[in-house]
Amino acid sequence: MEEYKLANEVVTVNNLVKTYGKANEKQYTALKDVSFSVENGEFVGIMGASGSGKTTLLNILSTLDKPTSGEVRINNRDVTTLKGNQMADFRSKQVGFIFQDFNLLENLTAYENIALPLSLQNVAPRKIKPLVDKIAQRLSIENVLDHYPTELSGGQKQRVASARALVHQPAILFGDEPTGALDSNSARELLETMDSLNREDQVSILLVTHDPFSASYCQRILFIKDGKIGQELKRDGRPRAEFYQEILNSLGTFAD
Repeated sequence: MEEYKLANEVVTVNNLVKTYGKANEKQYTALKDVSFSVENGEFVGIMGASGSGKTTLLNILSTLDKPTSGEVRINNRDVTTLKGNQMADFRSKQVGFIFQDFNLLENLTAYENIALPLSLQNVAPRKIKPLVDKIAQRLSIENVLDHYPTELSGGQKQRVASARALVHQPAILFGDEPTGALDSNSARELLETMDSLNREDQVSILLVTHDPFSASYCQRILFIKDGKIGQELKRDGRPRAEFYQEILNSLGTFAD
């Protein structure tokens, strides 16, 4: 079994380009020479309007799509060179996802949904239970483990989805508009939980969002427009409300 060692920079992106369309057809370049990094234990946000390239970027970072050129390293491994089973194995061990629409399997209980990444790695059931119990306790969902997704609120579903994303202790947690389907209270609870996981458990998080409130929980924000990273904001330990206001101000100027 291949071992992965945690690097100082958990994600490194170098000169990333993604072009759609064949050479003899009209082409569209969604990402244009994008470079940035995420340090181990950092909480980074990527903000951009619809069509800015943020979803394309996330799909490439999470190994769901391939770049036209450039390099993506996760835990010092160039994921753009991985193929087939290699890629599936890397993704299942090193990457966690939280999606806007939860992506829970309706015919499985919360416990079974959370355990799924470990089951797919053929982890023994006796080893799975303590891992599921630990992350469920961390996310305060111990009392819903035997419930099915249809019996859960939106906030509970997203916590179950978060537990599933974290149970195998990935190098990086990717959030794709994770608060998009939640009411304001559930959204705030999820963001507070992500903030706590980052600060107390040193979970590295990359959050893709168009929502300034969600972004205000990040330590650093990269703004993407027309396929390019055009601006960066750093919180630098300031109160979240102050950072939120700066994000709002920056969105106004960045949109021009």
